[in-house]
Amino acid sequence: MNAPAIQIRPARTSDVRAIKALVAPLAEQQILVAKETVAYYESLQEFRIAEYDGEIVGCGALHVMWEDLAEIRTLATSGAWRGHGVGHDLTEQLLNEARQLGVSRVFCLTFEVDFFIRHGFTVMAEQEAVDPNVYQELLHSHDEGVAEFLDLARVKPNTLGNTRMIRRL
Repeated sequence: MNAPAIQIRPARTSDVRAIKALVAPLAEQQILVAKETVAYYESLQEFRIAEYDGEIVGCGALHVMWEDLAEIRTLATSGAWRGHGVGHDLTEQLLNEARQLGVSRVFCLTFEVDFFIRHGFTVMAEQEAVDPNVYQELLHSHDEGVAEFLDLARVKPNTLGNTRMIRRL
């Protein structure tokens, strides 16, 4: 059975409640990290929304970390829509946007290893990180995703069991 046509669009301020609702059950399962509402508004331009017939059925964000590096984050699909290609459509859209921005590597921290392998990601080796000068610059970031990419000790409790993955574009 083919999935219905999903529309992917940039997020709007009126979507924040729906984004939080998509993330909530996944945060309860400790698959995603819950964020304060203000964090969703502050990063709203990074988010894409998957919509079907006016219903928001998924979301995902692309966060640029450095000249050649971005992260797919907060990829979530409503339970009723899992397995219908929503996550695939969002991931492909975010990868296309990364290419358009000139990013050559996309990172994710995930429990959904098989999903990301199907999208060309591989488990990240330590040597996949960044050169020492860029590493020092990234240490100045207050973004938790950057800390997760760098595998800093302070984020270890939030990342237990997650797999760091990367894809070259």
